[in-house]
Amino acid sequence: LFILSGKSHTQEELAAMPDTTRTAYFLEEAASVKMPYIVLGSVLVVIAVIFYFSRLPEVKTKSIDGEAKGTFFGALRHKHLRWAVVAQFFYVGAQVCVTSFFIRMAQQGGGFDEKTAAYYLAIYGFLFTVGRFAGTALLQFISSNKLLAIYAVVSILLSMVAIFGSGAYVVYALGALGFFMSIMFPTIFGLGIQGIGDDTKPGSSWLIMSIVGGAILPYGMGSLIDHYGDNIQIGYSIPLVCYLVILFFAVKGYKIAHK
Repeated sequence: LFILSGKSHTQEELAAMPDTTRTAYFLEEAASVKMPYIVLGSVLVVIAVIFYFSRLPEVKTKSIDGEAKGTFFGALRHKHLRWAVVAQFFYVGAQVCVTSFFIRMAQQGGGFDEKTAAYYLAIYGFLFTVGRFAGTALLQFISSNKLLAIYAVVSILLSMVAIFGSGAYVVYALGALGFFMSIMFPTIFGLGIQGIGDDTKPGSSWLIMSIVGGAILPYGMGSLIDHYGDNIQIGYSIPLVCYLVILFFAVKGYKIAHK
């Protein structure tokens, strides 16, 4: 589903338009996304109300002998949890970066028009969903840290294709990233809170807070793109670095430090 008008103009075409025509074009584009967000927001409000009035069972955690009751900052004494927070920060940042700049990347790097680029973005989302189910099935046969490492390596290679490639291959690589990023959030989360006992609740809070990476890293990516003269492909080096951090966590950072 393409919710914008599908009309795309180059910077030169926009500059050549009369002010009234250009303003009308921007208003039309902005108005086209209002209703989908109103519907989505309304659905989320209904879900929030349902959860507010629902009695959810309290989650009980297994205590570790000899350890004090979990505290918010005390949870960070677990080295693997600290690395999980870092990895989650970079994962969410990478996901938002890839998604936010997808259409511009498909236009500049792949040579597609706006509507075709949006079509491939939808495929990216579909592959993300498929990857989540496929990853869950694969976890029956391979340990979570190994699968995370494999997916991180493939994501690094796909990012390199996006950065150094051209034409349709750039867009294909971006679409495939959806599949290989799909298991990263829950896998990092699970590995991060493994074996931390009473620190599970505050540890989970740290992991949820780490999604702030999705607000910080896209800003850095945008600044990098601007610095290199609106070169979107250079900007995708930011997700590449993120996958390197995730790979480190999957290979070494996830390990529980035994006393």
